[in-house]
Amino acid sequence: MHSEPHDGLGAIADAYLNAVYQGDAATLATLFDPNAQVYGELDGQPYFKSAAAYVEGVAARRSPLQLGERYDMKVLAIDSLGSIGSIKLHSPMLGFNYHLYLTVRRIDGRWLIVNKTFRHRAA
Repeated sequence: MHSEPHDGLGAIADAYLNAVYQGDAATLATLFDPNAQVYGELDGQPYFKSAAAYVEGVAARRSPLQLGERYDMKVLAIDSLGSIGSIKLHSPMLGFNYHLYLTVRRIDGRWLIVNKTFRHRAA
């Protein structure tokens, strides 16, 4: 599902998944636009945080790597049109089965995550 070449989108998807898996909050923070938001549904309840608050949460928890979890995260789809794009990911970790979408925008020649939405779906 690729409408245009998506140079860099695969790299930001991989960087996001690796940072989440490793608990690398410093790298994760560089992937988000400062105004990015995170919305989701967790156990049927609405979830909302700023990206900065989300990154703080990642920094405060034990990572999947530290817990000895197997890396099963993957990119499901990438789509882009000019300076906007969408990345669909599957991120099973920490007892959850996350399905998520990252909305990205190329800003000053660099792709940044401007929005993250997710849902935990039982396996």
